[in-house]
Amino acid sequence: MTKKLWFFIFYWLPPVTLMTIIFILSNRQSISVGDSYEVNFVTFKTLHILEYALLFFLLFRAYYRSLKGSNKNFLFGIAIATTLVYAAFDEFHQTFVPTRSGAIRDIGIDGIGILLCFLYTKIQLAKLIKIRLI
Repeated sequence: MTKKLWFFIFYWLPPVTLMTIIFILSNRQSISVGDSYEVNFVTFKTLHILEYALLFFLLFRAYYRSLKGSNKNFLFGIAIATTLVYAAFDEFHQTFVPTRSGAIRDIGIDGIGILLCFLYTKIQLAKLIKIRLI
């Protein structure tokens, strides 16, 4: 395989795959994990935080390797913006799914995951690069 194909598979396929999984899961009608509203709320909002934290990390990693030499703050900004736009798209998409609804609140919850991962990545960037996670 060519270097470009390996590069795509290693750096861009993971965020694209996660975005596809998020889209597919958002296309499903409402499901519950328990009888309690509170249990469902906490469970699904925690998943929102985790999936968008991971998406931010994967996008930052892909941008970092694709745009070598770019200002790191620019790369953080573009990864944050891309992830937030995808979160908004996901909520908009849910308005077309029976028993689902899009909520601005969920974009904010997704933003919590993005923010937490951004802070962690910014603080640990040198270490993450050294161990080749980025």
